Amino acid sequence: MCTEKRSNFPGLEESEENTIPPIMVPLEEILSFRSKGRSFKVKIKMDSGVEVPEYATEGSSGFDIKAKEGVRLWTNKVTLVKTGLYFQIPPGFEIQIRSRSGLAFNGIIVTNQPGTVDSDFRGEITVLLHNQGLESCFISKGQRIAQGVLCPVYRADFEVVDSLDETERGSGGLGSTGIG
Repeated sequence: MCTEKRSNFPGLEESEENTIPPIMVPLEEILSFRSKGRSFKVKIKMDSGVEVPEYATEGSSGFDIKAKEGVRLWTNKVTLVKTGLYFQIPPGFEIQIRSRSGLAFNGIIVTNQPGTVDSDFRGEITVLLHNQGLESCFISKGQRIAQGVLCPVYRADFEVVDSLDETERGSGGLGSTGIG
């Protein structure tokens, strides 16, 4: 386990017993860290009347994101829905915005899922909802519209080469391994 203290990362709570893995660590170490019941502090600012996001259950991966105001979702249209939430995400992490299964079952999905909120973004979180249903619907103020998941981010160190290693699949794509 890593020994860097939370105080080394802006926006994270300082504590002797809580250490976090550095940005570039194996996934197993991150999962081990989380499985010990620890969490990462994320600073949040909210517009008036907006509540702090919550996890529905102890085992929930995502926290609920709610609509800041009521809005109509027209059929086969994409609508930007404001949340009134602003995050300061720790370096080396992102928040992914994902559809809620209950809404998706009814044809309401996050258009660009997962949406990415980068650690250096400080603007309002907005959610692009697409109504794929046959009828328009109304999203009420405070209704859960999406879920956010705090995820580690790895940066690629690109190496320019003249050729790539051969694989069985090769350059086959879009159904080349079978359909269904």
